[in-house]
Amino acid sequence: MQALEHIDDPRHPSNGTLHDFREILVITICAVLCDNDTFEKMVAWARYKRDWLRRFLILKNGIPSEETFLRIFRLMDPKQFETAFRTWAGGLLPALEMEQLAIDGKTVRGSSRGGRQVIHMVSAFATQAGLVLGQEKVHEKSNEITAIPALLESLQLKGLLVSFDAMGCQRDIAGQIHEQGGDYLLAVKGNQPSLLSIVEAAFIDAGDTPKTNARAERSHGRQVVQLARVLPAAGRVDIEAWPGCETLGVIDSLRQVGDKRGQWERRYYISSRTLSAEDLAHAARAHWGIENRLHWMLDVNFAEDASSVCKDYAPENLSLLKKIVLNLVRPVPMGKNGKMSMRIKRKAAAWDDDVRAQFLGLTSP
Repeated sequence: MQALEHIDDPRHPSNGTLHDFREILVITICAVLCDNDTFEKMVAWARYKRDWLRRFLILKNGIPSEETFLRIFRLMDPKQFETAFRTWAGGLLPALEMEQLAIDGKTVRGSSRGGRQVIHMVSAFATQAGLVLGQEKVHEKSNEITAIPALLESLQLKGLLVSFDAMGCQRDIAGQIHEQGGDYLLAVKGNQPSLLSIVEAAFIDAGDTPKTNARAERSHGRQVVQLARVLPAAGRVDIEAWPGCETLGVIDSLRQVGDKRGQWERRYYISSRTLSAEDLAHAARAHWGIENRLHWMLDVNFAEDASSVCKDYAPENLSLLKKIVLNLVRPVPMGKNGKMSMRIKRKAAAWDDDVRAQFLGLTSP
């Protein structure tokens, strides 16, 4: 409630407002927490749980209509909502000294209905904690590169390792992370041909001398073999172009499913942190956690791509709302060995008032 109080109510007072703006936002958070991903379901859940909500909300005129919820999310300033989210999320993680921050984008496919151009959101994901720290919408007729600097500027990067795929391998982005006190890990591909040639040549010249880490893993009929190697960047990379660059890396990986013969894949990296081969392998795996621990989660467990909400600011605000709930649910261990799935956790919140209060950090009345 404290984080939400700095968001302006988008409704015009002269038209009369029956329902408290912050209470509407809290209801939606509670409803999505309880596995309700559409405004129709949110309203239905809130009406059934009216007495429980009144334990900490006034609800002077009852539960708002579905149209009221939708209107709020269409008109609410997403920048203010995002600022409130970052303030709240920052409070969840007071110390991030050894954390890795993965930056990557996701298209909200359902937002293209009605002839509207699909929206694309870039998120910052703390890979160890499994929490989202911020998001930034990519402007129409642009790409992730334009949204990344604004997202980075809003975050405290000191001491963090910030990782990107090849899209984020840009001199300005590396310089910004370095200036903000963080370290970067950038995948190098053909969009930076000169840098790619330098890194490739360095490992060819080094032959078998780089420090190496090998790893093999079998799971569900799949076998993955990974070989990571690192070299010092000194004397090889232009430090003015890539500030603070300390490490060059290459990872060769083979993925084989069943009896099908796999193919080796090679990926190159640069980093401003001094990394061992083991460190590089771990950080590269951690970066791709954003795909299955955030993007996949939003699609499969929060039905983001299936949403029919597509007008005004609603898709952007609804995407952030689901990330708020993910941050509420993920840190709370439940079930055998604390490994209950996200889907069952949300259903448990819907079934049990005490479980819901636990996720929200409330003392059960």
